[in-house]
Amino acid sequence: MSHQVSIVGQITPDQVPVIAENGFKTIINNRPDGEEPGQPTSADIAAAAKKAGLAYKEISFAGSDLNQTHVEDFADFFNQAEQPVLIFCRSGARSTGIYEAAKKMDLLDD
Repeated sequence: MSHQVSIVGQITPDQVPVIAENGFKTIINNRPDGEEPGQPTSADIAAAAKKAGLAYKEISFAGSDLNQTHVEDFADFFNQAEQPVLIFCRSGARSTGIYEAAKKMDLLDD
């Protein structure tokens, strides 16, 4: 099975219905709350995801703080998540990093 993944920068709660309309089934958030003023909270995005019928998981970490636990938590959730999956952080770089780390460690199901 090939992964159906899109990695993007910060999303907002009002974008979640459009994300659902575009066929996504799961959202993974890699951005901690409070990184910058006005940033949507994980709770607000989670509520929008639930309302839109999407699965949601926060696996947040500061840019330089990615560790094995984050990667394993990500892989455990990703492997059981309904695809396609939208993964986001501030710019997409963190999300790309955790996804690539999980692939490199062979933690993602094929």
